[in-house]
Amino acid sequence: MKYYLAIDIGASSGRHILGYIENGKMITEEIYRFQNGPKTLIGFDGKEHWMWPYEDLFQEILNGLKKAKELGKIPYSVGVDTWGVDYALLDKDDQVIGGTYCYRDSRMEKSVPVVHEKIPFNALYEKTGMRFDYFNTIYQLMDDVMTGRMEKAESFLQLPDYFHFRLTGVKKQEYTEGTTTGMINAKTHQWDTEIIEKLGYKKELFQELSQPGTLVGEFTDEVAAFVGYKAKVVLPATHDTGSAVLAAPLSGQTPYISSGTWSLLGVEQNVAQTGEAAREAGYSNEGSINSTFRLQINIMGLWMIQQVRHELGDKYSFSELADMARENPVEDVIHVNDQRFLAPESMIDTINEAVGRKLSVGEMAYVIYNSLAKFYGEALQALEGVTEETYQTLNIIGGGSKNTLLNELTAKYTGKQIITGPAEGTAIGNLMMQMVGSGELESVQQGREIIKNSFDINEVVL
Repeated sequence: MKYYLAIDIGASSGRHILGYIENGKMITEEIYRFQNGPKTLIGFDGKEHWMWPYEDLFQEILNGLKKAKELGKIPYSVGVDTWGVDYALLDKDDQVIGGTYCYRDSRMEKSVPVVHEKIPFNALYEKTGMRFDYFNTIYQLMDDVMTGRMEKAESFLQLPDYFHFRLTGVKKQEYTEGTTTGMINAKTHQWDTEIIEKLGYKKELFQELSQPGTLVGEFTDEVAAFVGYKAKVVLPATHDTGSAVLAAPLSGQTPYISSGTWSLLGVEQNVAQTGEAAREAGYSNEGSINSTFRLQINIMGLWMIQQVRHELGDKYSFSELADMARENPVEDVIHVNDQRFLAPESMIDTINEAVGRKLSVGEMAYVIYNSLAKFYGEALQALEGVTEETYQTLNIIGGGSKNTLLNELTAKYTGKQIITGPAEGTAIGNLMMQMVGSGELESVQQGREIIKNSFDINEVVL
């Protein structure tokens, strides 16, 4: 049996999922899971910041790899995916300079206006097709210039690229993750040297981009000694949304929602949309395989209910919160993409303030789900305006696809046929690209057909 291992690291948890092909179906097995989340740590400037515990994360990667050995299921290849935008800067000795910052940290408050003073946002969008999000890598790097952190940097590796480097000793910069920086030209699919030069970033940090399916290398001797075997590392679409959408059972250019901590709503496109309509609608053009794009918008997603749950001591499961929401419908609506919900000290207090009264737990959960679904409807309508297409179906993938209340509300506000699944879309897409890279699958199209026949794909019935 030829095994593959997807290491899917999200903003709240990570998982190791083994996969293989048997009788024309993809079989998956979760073998390891761990918690994740930003921590308050000391940054390069000596002050407290929200940062990722990258050494802890790498140790968890190794622990999960070792588990495969213990199970007697040694993978042929391994690939890591994470969220977008965040990265490590390495010095001449390949040591991380000043830690790895979390995109929810506030350090970009001063750097955003500096970037836009050098290059107006409209000009950036025309080049890259990336919407304005203050946490985009392009703004984080300006803070590195302003604090002097970039001075000793010899390498720039986004987080999945950094973990691949730690596994193999080989540095690759993967394309789909790279597009989340806001510095890749939408026409050339390469780093935009004019942007890099105007902003004063070190050009040598930005090397040749590699496509999903590319071989990175093989485990170093040190890694092999710890986990008990050698395996290849093959690039998936290292941006988790890229992997998730590759796993979606899409028919033609059907819109999707990748539903998790963030909700990403969009549609696959052959050419980037960098005009005024897409910019004003808040859509980004994120890179996918074969020089295609995901025209999509970031929506706050399940982050809000996750934070509410944590503030309540994690005493309710997500299914219990959904049941409580169903029993407590209210008319209050919040704007889920309001900046105030990005990293508040208290999500509960912030939501109560937004609606102007104190909500019960069930009411708060309903406000979150209902407001999300309402925003989905508005975003999909805007997408149809940008593409000048009318869509009949919306595919919901990822962990949020299991939330039946949210799915029903989404059907109500969009008026579309809602298809849900697969729930573990990111890991499945990660596995599929490894299989394509190894030659076991001929193409993404073949992989999608196998996925469609292998996992629960359901229609929402109201």
